[in-house]
Order: sequence, then C-alpha cells, then structure tokens
Amino acid sequence: MKVIEKIDELRLYLEPLRCKISEKKSQKTIGFVPTMGALHKGHISLIKEAKKKSDFVVCSIFVNPLQFNNTGDFTNYPISLEKDKKMLEKAGCDLLFLPNSDTMYQNPVRTKMAFEALDNVMEGTHRQGHFSGVGIVVAKLFNLVEPDHAFFGQKDLQQFAIIQQMVNDLSFPIELHCCTIKREEDGLAMSSRNRRLDEDQRIIAPKVYESLILTKKMLKKGESVEKSQQAGISYLDKYKEFETEYLEIVDASTLQPLAPKKKLKKIDSATRIAICVATKLGDIRLIDNIIID
Repeated sequence: MKVIEKIDELRLYLEPLRCKISEKKSQKTIGFVPTMGALHKGHISLIKEAKKKSDFVVCSIFVNPLQFNNTGDFTNYPISLEKDKKMLEKAGCDLLFLPNSDTMYQNPVRTKMAFEALDNVMEGTHRQGHFSGVGIVVAKLFNLVEPDHAFFGQKDLQQFAIIQQMVNDLSFPIELHCCTIKREEDGLAMSSRNRRLDEDQRIIAPKVYESLILTKKMLKKGESVEKSQQAGISYLDKYKEFETEYLEIVDASTLQPLAPKKKLKKIDSATRIAICVATKLGDIRLIDNIIID
C-alpha cells in the first residue's frame, strides 16, 4: 500500500491511472473511501466494497477540524494510525492519503456551504456549521483524488444525503454508494467513538439500536408517527445515562419529518422511511438509524 502525505505527490501518482495505457485498455476506475481514522470493521467493509466496484482503491485519513463544533470532541477524537495502516493493507487498499491540517488548509478557509432543508434538521440543529465543514473537506478530497466511485456508511445518513446533493449540484462525475451499517453482535452500530465508552457505558449503548427497533415495530403495528416516535424516546428516557437529542421519523431521501398523525399504511409505498436517533452517553455522542422500505 502506497502512503502519500502531500497533495502534489498524490496528483502525480494518480494521474497515470486516469490516462489510457493503450488503445486496447481503458483507464482504471478509482474507488475512494474518505475517513477520519480510528478504523473499524465498518470502514473496512467500505474498502472491500470499493474493491468490488473499482480497479484502484484510495482511502484518506484526516481528522477535519472544520466539521467539529465542539473543540473537546475534536481534541478527544481517537487516533490509531499504525493500526489503521495495517487494517487497510490487509483489506487490499492501494493508496492511503494522509494529509495534515497544514496540507489541507494552507490558508484560512473563508468558504461556507449551506444545504438548505437538508442541514436544517437533526444533526444540523445540534451541530452548527458541521455540514459546511463536511462539504468543504469532501469537495476538496473529491477534487484531489478525482474518484469514479466514493463510498460512505449509512450510519451517517444525513451526511450522505448532503454529499449527494453537493455532487448533484456541483456536477461531480462521481457515483456515490451508501453502504449498510455494520453492527456489533449486540446491535451497537460500529463507530470510532465507541472506543471511548467505558465498561458500564458499553453495556447500555446497544439500547440506542433497541429504541429504533421498538419505533419500527410500533409503526409496523399501525401506530402513528407521533406515537411510535414517543415510544422510542421513552425507551431511552428509562436510562438516566442517556441525554437524547432527537429521535425522528423522516423521509430517507429528503430527511424531512413525516406528519405526526401519519400511519405507515397511509404513506406512499415508494417512500423510504428512516428512523434516526442521536443521544449523548456521558460526553460521547452516539448516532444511529434504520431504514424501512
């Protein structure tokens, strides 16, 4: 696996892959997996999916300061670079782009991004400026890597929707892939932040997923959106360790909340529904979602 830290070197290395080697052989397709490191099996599943759909796989590790509205969260973000490299190499990643902040942001960033309805709900209401930072770094990485395919995890569903809108609006020639959430055996969605959970927190953390399952069951049983939502919130409220920020039932494409009185049987069958939750467990913020087709 090639490791590159500088932008010029990255561009120089990838350029031949985009050129036709001969009249008989077309250019190679590039698959890209942007990460912030502290990798787990969920990230590796994205690498494996990228290998299936592309000839050359690039992964980036960069903890992006622009997307943290909480400086403590940025400072405490877990770092495990040597372990990450071994995992990527074992998974068959071809190139790791490993820039630092000075490389990515040589000058102060004055650009801001707004995504209208998509960043005015859920995460957007609790993490001011977060999605502007996400949009800037992903757009920059897309410009540097110029991938044909890019792979993201479903756990960050709102982030994926925003990146999809950005790709469409800015005409990036990239096919995006939203890959299934990978879970621990007890249902907890895999996340880099899970490393910060202490023993007691780790025991109750799966209750987040259980709240989603309960909400889904209520909807399937014919209860209204409002009643199903309240059941999920009440389930988490039983545990004093949780500080729930939201549990929303939304259109999976637009991320707009469904009408409170709506019932599953009266929702257009073509609509994909997402149940999304965010809660704090101590000072660790957990998010998760499930999708109902």
